[in-house]
Amino acid sequence: MPYRRLPKTDLARLKALKVVLDNNDVYTAGSRIIDWKTLNKAQSVFDKLFDACQQYNISMNNQIRKSTKIAQLQRNAELYLSHFVQILYMSIERGEIKDTYMELYGLTPGNYILPNLKTCEGLIENGPKIVAGEKARIKKGGMPIYNPTIAKVAVHFEIFNEAYSNRKLLQSRTTVALGRVSALRDEVDGVIFDIWNQVEKAFVDLPPQRRFDECRKYGVVYYYRRNEPHIY
Repeated sequence: MPYRRLPKTDLARLKALKVVLDNNDVYTAGSRIIDWKTLNKAQSVFDKLFDACQQYNISMNNQIRKSTKIAQLQRNAELYLSHFVQILYMSIERGEIKDTYMELYGLTPGNYILPNLKTCEGLIENGPKIVAGEKARIKKGGMPIYNPTIAKVAVHFEIFNEAYSNRKLLQSRTTVALGRVSALRDEVDGVIFDIWNQVEKAFVDLPPQRRFDECRKYGVVYYYRRNEPHIY
């Protein structure tokens, strides 16, 4: 004997409600398959879930589109910052810049391992320190590092940083939009459950084959257990 199961996805929830709302037989006064109060609630939750899903999809698509662009900006920032630090290290090794000045850049004197610039978080943490450090050293009378200059490094970092901040904002909006969708699911499932109960009650006296067929017309979804013959 097949069994009912509530929709598992938001698309399936919307489909289940739409089947009922688009079924003209539901509105026949004489049939009273589903009461008006339930139908009104079904329309309300359908509209709310549809709008919430639309907003979520818009936010997610914007987030994905921005994420594809930020990868190259991150790569540019990483290249310029890492090249700059390598030139700094070589200048220190040649004695052109004092080892103690490494602290200005947030670096440890004597440690010539590149800081973490491979990840977004590493760039956000170390990028500003390196830019500020070069400016502070020049202010103390030091000669600027060229190829790349700190101005060019800063430009690429700021472009990346702005894109990264925008992506974080989009991620936050997407999370909020998903939260709105999630908050509606229990209410929607409750309405669908009520509708299906009323539909099955309306056809309870019919033979199994006809009963299941009629209920399916109103969106009730039946599943068969494993190895169960599909006789209905």
